[in-house]
Amino acid sequence: MQTQVVNIPAGKIVDWESFHDVFDEALGFPGYYGRNMDAWIDCFTHADDAESGMVANPIASGDLLTLAISDAAEFKQRCPKQFDALIECTAFVNYRRREVGNGPILALLIDGFFE
Repeated sequence: MQTQVVNIPAGKIVDWESFHDVFDEALGFPGYYGRNMDAWIDCFTHADDAESGMVANPIASGDLLTLAISDAAEFKQRCPKQFDALIECTAFVNYRRREVGNGPILALLIDGFFE
């Protein structure tokens, strides 16, 4: 299993609009990305399916995509709803995949949380 790390500059997130902007910029979601958490989940659920076009640089089947969340403590304090949604929806992406017999695809690296 290989791991691809994508840096997520959480310092740029101040509301839902900027949350979706940051993830779209970092991952290259499709033009029809719905800019809500259901669409976010869909994009990550299929991040290993090149034909789906859900992310600009899909990972290989069986690999893990790690989102490195910078300044996580400040992000959680500034945007608690977005932070909680990030945690819950990451877990749901992996749950959804396991329900259909696939392995987990998404991990979080929470930088600066315990400093």
